[in-house]
Amino acid sequence: MGMSYLVYPGAHHTRFQHAIGCMHLMKQAVNVLRFKGVSVSEEEEGALYIAILLHDIGHGPFSHAMEHSIVNNVSHEEISLFFMHRLNEEFNGSLTLAIEIFKGEYPKKFMCQLVSGQLDMDRADYLKRDSFYTGVAEGNINSERLITMLNVVNDELVVEEKGIYSVEKFLIARRLMYWQVYLHKTGLVAEQLLIRVLKRAKELYSSDESLMASDALTYFLKNRITLDNFEDETLDVFAKLDDYDVISAMKHWQGHHDFVLSSLSKMIINRDLLKIKIKNKPIKERNLQKHIQTIIDKHKITPEEASYFVFTGNISNQAYQLKTKGINILHKSGKIEDIVKASDQLNLKALSKPVTKYYICYPKVKL
Repeated sequence: MGMSYLVYPGAHHTRFQHAIGCMHLMKQAVNVLRFKGVSVSEEEEGALYIAILLHDIGHGPFSHAMEHSIVNNVSHEEISLFFMHRLNEEFNGSLTLAIEIFKGEYPKKFMCQLVSGQLDMDRADYLKRDSFYTGVAEGNINSERLITMLNVVNDELVVEEKGIYSVEKFLIARRLMYWQVYLHKTGLVAEQLLIRVLKRAKELYSSDESLMASDALTYFLKNRITLDNFEDETLDVFAKLDDYDVISAMKHWQGHHDFVLSSLSKMIINRDLLKIKIKNKPIKERNLQKHIQTIIDKHKITPEEASYFVFTGNISNQAYQLKTKGINILHKSGKIEDIVKASDQLNLKALSKPVTKYYICYPKVKL
């Protein structure tokens, strides 16, 4: 949930809870499919549980907020794979099938879709779980009903016609949860500040500045970690990192002599964030430059330092992707149709189009 707890105080649930929840839903899905005559061997069943249990193990502190801050262009899926390969060595190849399913390479495609697809056990768990802990009722989907309606045709996952309204609710809930929770403007600006705190800390380390931080965090501040140099040692250190490393470091950095690092750290620790405005059109350059010049004049800092406090960006929300493998509805006649065509819900087609919004962040007057 990144920094969502700053907006929704109840959103303190962990990714461990999510992983256990996903595995529970996967058990339900396997039982439903077997009841309907779909062949799932004991080995495949175990592999499905392992794949869904470990699907997010590569996430670092604060989830997606710091996915590309601690490491350079290494996604959490790639780090999850590193962990799974390491575990596979320790358990004498027991995870080989799970890795194949996780990577989407197993011939029975429905198994890959249960782990990672547009109606997978991951989404079935996190929408309901995040809705519950945030109190945002719009995300409360009927996971059990969706799973009960699952079936398999030609090794592809389908939803029986009776479940069409549950699928519609699922897609609408996903869209609303993104706007109201995952892309909430306060959570967004807090995540951007967090990314910039680490960026500044790395810059200071590269110029031989000394910073207080845990050994694990110091390792990633000192070293530029990419996919090419992500080694066993890196994985061991990464496994020791969590939110507390970052929070405790920022508590120390509040008193650092560097204006940028201390100011950014104070903003997050004290929840005194930058102002953020979200627009439907790209932010005009002159508007950006006006705010940059204001902070340069006030604090006598360089344009580069000012860019930590004044910046623009964009966010995109697409609840359903037509171009990738979609959600197929199985009619009683045996006909299989994409949910967008099968549904009489007119706005489902609109949900398949990405909606992009643009934001600008800048300091409140008192900075």
